[in-house]
Amino acid sequence: MLPAYVDESDAASELLLGMRLVGVNYRRIELDSPFGIGFGGEPGHAQFHFIGRGPVLLRTQDERLLPLQTGDAVLLPQGLPHVLLSSADVEPRDVTDFLATPLCESVANIHPDCAASATKPDALIFSGCMQFELGGMQPLVSAMPEVMHVGTLLDRHPELRPMLDAMERESCTKRAGFAGILARLADVISAIIVRGWVESGCGEASGWLKGLRDPRLGRAIVAMHREPGRNWTVAELADQMGSSRSVFAERFLTVTGMTPVRYLTELRMRLAAQWISRDGSTIESVAFQLGYGSLAAFSRAFKRVIGEPPGAMRHVGR
Repeated sequence: MLPAYVDESDAASELLLGMRLVGVNYRRIELDSPFGIGFGGEPGHAQFHFIGRGPVLLRTQDERLLPLQTGDAVLLPQGLPHVLLSSADVEPRDVTDFLATPLCESVANIHPDCAASATKPDALIFSGCMQFELGGMQPLVSAMPEVMHVGTLLDRHPELRPMLDAMERESCTKRAGFAGILARLADVISAIIVRGWVESGCGEASGWLKGLRDPRLGRAIVAMHREPGRNWTVAELADQMGSSRSVFAERFLTVTGMTPVRYLTELRMRLAAQWISRDGSTIESVAFQLGYGSLAAFSRAFKRVIGEPPGAMRHVGR
């Protein structure tokens, strides 16, 4: 059984152990005004932007404008379409329309003016497209705000400031190895932004996140995440909460909007999808790890929750 008390931050820290935020590709972008550069959405990916030289306007999918200054960083965890602009009236071009010159394995440089210019570009942006996985906490991504601004975290997380300063130096000076250093800093800063949002209470998010804020119910949720392959019964989960089965089941349904059994099944299937597609695990081994004695039973549950058979996850290469 878990300790007698698990507070919200402990529960969040426990579940964030499964967070995986790894860059797929990065771009160092130099632009002269007027400019507009668009980024399309990609499911399962987040987008990170650091402003090495500004100002820059970020326009969201719903037409909101967010001014960004030199040294600012933002994470768009859901990876929704958005645009970076010099001014609101500029017609943007998609980022893939710009000529990109490789700097290293995963970083490319975008500089529309191929002829070397004696003046510094008006804007310098370091962008990263990242795989964003939270294991069994994947529903947390849809609960996050469309744009997460690092400026809201600096008071509580002063360790971010030297990292942002380092990004500014590396993006502007282009010293040996700068591209790889920028990529790693982007990954770390993005992860700290996510952790800071969770530790501050997840904003206005509700649903099962509300359960983490309930010290007793949170213990049962964490227990399922710790041991998703265990054959949990409602009685055992109620023991984690320290209540009767009926009180636990009613409380769980009220807070999360689903029964404990359904929650556990959906948790298992989200993990299974990641293990099969990302890690290349066999369907048989995943079924066994998640407590299924029958491959047929696992496959039925997987298709019911995910919407397609487990074998399709490997075929599409997700």
